Amino acid sequence: MNKMMITLGMGVGSTVGALLPQLWGDGDMLGGMSILLGLVGGILGIWLAVKLSKMIS
Repeated sequence: MNKMMITLGMGVGSTVGALLPQLWGDGDMLGGMSILLGLVGGILGIWLAVKLSKMIS
């Protein structure tokens, strides 16, 4: 598996997940929902990157 692709997936997923509460007006970047969705986004980003990495190789 490509470690760079997995790291990129984690970074993008956690960033997007952490920014999602901003869409409904929650301005607290260190709030509970931001941290929780950042974790979920990071896990989904890793999962997607692993799937893409396996398809490429």
